[in-house]
Amino acid sequence: MPPESNLSNPSLSITTPVTKPPTEILPGIFAFPPNRDTLGGTAYAIVTPNGNILIDSPAWNDVNRQFVRDRGGIRSLAITHRGGIGQTPAIVSEFNCEVVVQEQEAYLLPGLKVTTFQSKISINDSIHAIWTPGHSPGSFCVYYAEAGGVLFTGRHLLPDHLGAAVPIRTPKTFHWPRQLRSVAAIWQHFPALQPLSHICPGANTGLLRGRGTIKIDRDRSAV
Repeated sequence: MPPESNLSNPSLSITTPVTKPPTEILPGIFAFPPNRDTLGGTAYAIVTPNGNILIDSPAWNDVNRQFVRDRGGIRSLAITHRGGIGQTPAIVSEFNCEVVVQEQEAYLLPGLKVTTFQSKISINDSIHAIWTPGHSPGSFCVYYAEAGGVLFTGRHLLPDHLGAAVPIRTPKTFHWPRQLRSVAAIWQHFPALQPLSHICPGANTGLLRGRGTIKIDRDRSAV
């Protein structure tokens, strides 16, 4: 006799994993679930009255697509490092959004119209990109002036096992000494010139144990 069909035996049926929607971690800031297309990277959405910003490419599934649609689409997609590209072409095709990329990595997006910069660029009045090379040649961080100051670090700074924001050398690191110099430079920039209360890393977010961000005190220590 042929084996019993799973359809007639619910205990053996295969269920489709539930795709989780993005989580609001700060007012107007949402974290997408880790994306297999970017090796477990975490993308973010900043929802603003002047247009929404994506930080790196989220998994482009129905749940995330509907989330973006429900909030009025995307104005800009900032790719913080070469590993954060994911399904950027599909996102641009659907929403006709601007793609912001550091000039050294624009070649990785052939056929797309991109906005490039060398060291700094303003995406809007409260969101700025700052070149921090090392993890990749065109790695950059994105600073958001609201919510006490939020820095989206891509893979430039990641949480360690204690939840502190640190540079982590990986097999894909482009230039480790340059990354360490970039870390020193970014810490000199904050909070001397602008306030900084939270870091949103682009990977390893499971180490935050549900906190959503790395909260920064005045001495730049994780709280």
